[in-house]
Amino acid sequence: MKIKQFFSTYFTNHAETDETHHNDSLRTHYFKTTKDKAINVLHDMYSKSPSFEVRSVSEERGELSVQLKKQKKAFIVISVIMVKPYHTAIDFSVTSETTLPFDFGYSHKVIRQQYDMLKKELPFIETSMAHKLNV
Repeated sequence: MKIKQFFSTYFTNHAETDETHHNDSLRTHYFKTTKDKAINVLHDMYSKSPSFEVRSVSEERGELSVQLKKQKKAFIVISVIMVKPYHTAIDFSVTSETTLPFDFGYSHKVIRQQYDMLKKELPFIETSMAHKLNV
């Protein structure tokens, strides 16, 4: 891990996924589903868990915001975009609530946990596939 990547992982309290993230586990994940089904699955997943509180759902914008209440607290924004039929991209943005200006990689860990939970609910295709979809 390069020094810049090390500091951007462990000495920040915020993490986001994207298509070209240097960390493979934090690249945009694609699922074989529709936007509406993905939003419903995410909403159900978070609503049923005592560790989370759903703050808002915007089906039109394809966004959910969720508060992680247990362990260390964090605010999560989930973006859901259907790039073509049954190819839906899901991205996470996590900001941890810490007294320090960094969380020692906790926000990155939360994203990996969210993707692991989601892979149990929806069929996973792959990461970083926008270049294959001509998006």
